[in-house]
Amino acid sequence: MKTTRKIAARLTGVSEELGVTRAQVALAWLLSKPGVAAPIIGTSREEQLDELLNAVDLTLKPEQIAELETPYKQHPVVGFK
Repeated sequence: MKTTRKIAARLTGVSEELGVTRAQVALAWLLSKPGVAAPIIGTSREEQLDELLNAVDLTLKPEQIAELETPYKQHPVVGFK
């Protein structure tokens, strides 16, 4: 839980620095990951879709990506093998 709060706080910091929403930063981060070609997003309003579409052109700097990823701890993969 503490790690999640740290990540959320850093997400807020990067979004404020860039003047964009946290959702846009999160999607831009996801798009920066190798092997991610088409993230699946879900929206319930047209405004949300417009917001996320603007994230496609958002490029995070390496130091911003590091800021977001530093507190992250990998979790083991669970499920079917």
